Amino acid sequence: MITENVKELLSELPQGVELVGAAKTRTPDEIREAVEAGIKIIGENYVQEAEAAFNLIGNKVRWHFIGHLQKNKVTKAVKIFDMIETVDSLKIAQEINKRCTQENKVMGVLIEINSGTEEQKFGIFPDKAEDLVKQLAGLKNIKVMGLMTMAPYFENSEKCRPYFKKTREIFKQIKAANIENIEMKYLSMGMTDSYKVAISEGANMVRIGTRIFGQREYKK
Repeated sequence: MITENVKELLSELPQGVELVGAAKTRTPDEIREAVEAGIKIIGENYVQEAEAAFNLIGNKVRWHFIGHLQKNKVTKAVKIFDMIETVDSLKIAQEINKRCTQENKVMGVLIEINSGTEEQKFGIFPDKAEDLVKQLAGLKNIKVMGLMTMAPYFENSEKCRPYFKKTREIFKQIKAANIENIEMKYLSMGMTDSYKVAISEGANMVRIGTRIFGQREYKK
């Protein structure tokens, strides 16, 4: 099933849109099957789960961190991941920069935008995004490469459109500012239920799990 799902999805995606296989709760063997079917980027929400999959698959793919990164997990994270999509504060960026300096590595990061300004969610509010990017521009071992957002959940994915549009506008605004050491390349928006709307609003990276792996079965 995973193989067929990946091939179908890759054939559907427009040229220039990168697929991140969102592997939360998936086994290393399931992830390996997705990789063998053509997935080039694996997205993980938890460092511990990523370690197990990385030990099996290694550098055959790029690894993106797409969950909330806790400060005490940064040391391990920078050893595994090629990009962290969820930077939302100067504090976590400084910690990533510090650990990457020790690893002699430059980490690509995306700024997570809380496009719905939901107090209970992570991500920086839209009106603070450009200021954060400017603060991060001086850190030598991270490189801001774009924005990421998780729109509020709606049964009707069309209702996500204003939030994707808002994030795209911020992306364009920051890109136009030509901030030194900032490369606005990626706009990571949309998941299984909303990726088509996100792509129509300019996403060039989508994070898809259920469409690839099927419904998650959470351990009780």
